[in-house]
Amino acid sequence: MTSPRTFVIIGGVAGGMSAATRLRRLDEHARIIVIERGEHVSFANCGLPYHVGGVIADREALILQTPASLGARFALEVRVRTEAIAIDRHARTVLVRDLATGAEQSIGYDALVLSPGAAPVRPSIDGAERGLTLRDIADMDRIIAAAQHSRRAVIVGAGFIGLELAENLRHRGLDVAVVQSMPHVLRPFDIEMAHIVAQRLRANGVELHLGTTVTAIADDHVTLADGRTLPADLVVFSVGVRADSAIARDAGLALDTGGHIVVDAVQRTSDPAIYAVGDAVIKQRFDGDPAPVWLAGLANRHGRLAADAIAGRPHAAVPALGTAVIGIFGLTAAAVGRTERELREEGRAIRVIHTHPTNHAGYYPGAELLALKLVVDAETDAILGAQAVGGGADKRIDVIATAMAGGIPARGLADLELAYAPQFASAKDPVNMLGYVDDNLIDGELSVQWHELAERQAEGWRLIDVRTAGENALGAIPGSELIPLDELRAHAERLRGERVIVSCKVGQRGHTAAALLRQYGVIVANLDGGYTTWRAGTAALAPALVAA
Repeated sequence: MTSPRTFVIIGGVAGGMSAATRLRRLDEHARIIVIERGEHVSFANCGLPYHVGGVIADREALILQTPASLGARFALEVRVRTEAIAIDRHARTVLVRDLATGAEQSIGYDALVLSPGAAPVRPSIDGAERGLTLRDIADMDRIIAAAQHSRRAVIVGAGFIGLELAENLRHRGLDVAVVQSMPHVLRPFDIEMAHIVAQRLRANGVELHLGTTVTAIADDHVTLADGRTLPADLVVFSVGVRADSAIARDAGLALDTGGHIVVDAVQRTSDPAIYAVGDAVIKQRFDGDPAPVWLAGLANRHGRLAADAIAGRPHAAVPALGTAVIGIFGLTAAAVGRTERELREEGRAIRVIHTHPTNHAGYYPGAELLALKLVVDAETDAILGAQAVGGGADKRIDVIATAMAGGIPARGLADLELAYAPQFASAKDPVNMLGYVDDNLIDGELSVQWHELAERQAEGWRLIDVRTAGENALGAIPGSELIPLDELRAHAERLRGERVIVSCKVGQRGHTAAALLRQYGVIVANLDGGYTTWRAGTAALAPALVAA
């Protein structure tokens, strides 16, 4: 009779526990040992900011499984407060240390899964020891304890966790300022889309200090790069994470230049008996070079894939899209894929589309505005990325992410048959409309992006605002001339042969105006996303030029 195999998993939570429980389902007789350095092996780390703010009232609700419950259901041997300190690849053993007693033990393995995660980055600045971070339950408890005696918090970093903490500290009644080195919040979004989120933050009392950094932390304030100071009783760093991969490095496993563990399509490292999953691992993206992608869904899926490979039923991981969503003071923002910013930096030929529909039929009560952006490969029509902010943003990004996974081109979005009733969507869903716009661009319609407009005007293009006089009076793009759409036909002949950019509120009337003028011999382009996108982008770049 074959002896049961021993599988050791270093690190719990999403990736490690997915691997451990999947291995048990595939092998009832194996010995499965989980080594976890922290106090909790299975907790809802994505819910931590919401307990800080009291949205999730019950702390115990965040603890999903315990060593006892995992032992009872899955016969797992879970050791918390135990650190894996070395791997002997030749002997196939892991040296572990009980953090309570200091006792060490060598554990043999047939297969080893590394799920060490990623540690928050702590900047090397004066007073950095005063700053807290948020990675686990213990970190959350420290932030709550500090918040109880604080009136003013500074969050360093405006990523997902930083903004979730900013919102939840506001729920606790603290004054909150966010300091971000980039010129906008949320790196996975482009600046004009992120500006909508910034507006919501400011409207709810969160100060934003963008394009600057914290250079020092004192007892009651922080100092910014420009010399200004912000009062601060509580400082939390949320400036990114670093792969917690020291044990893999020390074992001689292959790492990339950023210290992430390199794996193949089935999560196997450079040692065929060792697998790795989660935030410490480099991911193969659907487009571009491999890169870290810090998402719970990927960690869970890759934990399962590692277990399958160990059990002799390997399945290759699909490239990561990077689909993500955040809720900020009732506003939903979601994104998938790559941004216009990074693609233009690479010199890629792309098409960009902005639309501003409502999340469902406008005549049905409760319709909310939705800003959508699609980034498309200009040569292949492949969808490279999408962003959405507003009502129904999560639904639309999920649909687009599914289309990307299925290889559907941007033009094909027009043909998707999506669920419709007036309280849920429109007969032409916002996703369908992106496909229609892309189809128009493929067929030769010209468009100009908000950040390209000033250059086109300097080249001599005329800018015609086809909105109503009332709309124009509320705000207009400098240098534009007003010819409402319903009067445009009477002026079309005198525009023959000229270069004209047409602008409306969101781009829809601009499309109609462009179609009309093109048939009168006008060289015409539509301002993509209209005045709404232009205003968001220019306000984000130069708040003094356009009121935020």
